[in-house]
Amino acid sequence: MKCSDVRVLDVRGLSQVSDYIVVASGTSGRQMKAVAQSLEDIGKEGGDPPYRTNRDSGGTWVVVDFVDVVVHLFEPEQRFYYDIETLWKTGARIEWARPGDPAAESATDSSTDDDG
Repeated sequence: MKCSDVRVLDVRGLSQVSDYIVVASGTSGRQMKAVAQSLEDIGKEGGDPPYRTNRDSGGTWVVVDFVDVVVHLFEPEQRFYYDIETLWKTGARIEWARPGDPAAESATDSSTDDDG
């Protein structure tokens, strides 16, 4: 959804309030607001609306809380300042790829090829 440097952390057993934390960088408050709205819409369509969404007054950090999954959208400077990834560094990093990402699809295709 136009965010960059997306990280998914498995914090089951580490966090008392969520199972996964998603951290991503956005380009502006407007763009992050649009991404948050899209996430809210996807959750509602899937029958899992967000518990709450919060934005800081400067529009540099947006949190969409689905309870089991908490999504943090930051402008890069704020992301560096709050350093959520280090806070949850003992959480396992989950590898993921955007649907339709050609690089991810070629990696998947090569890993399923049978040479013999």
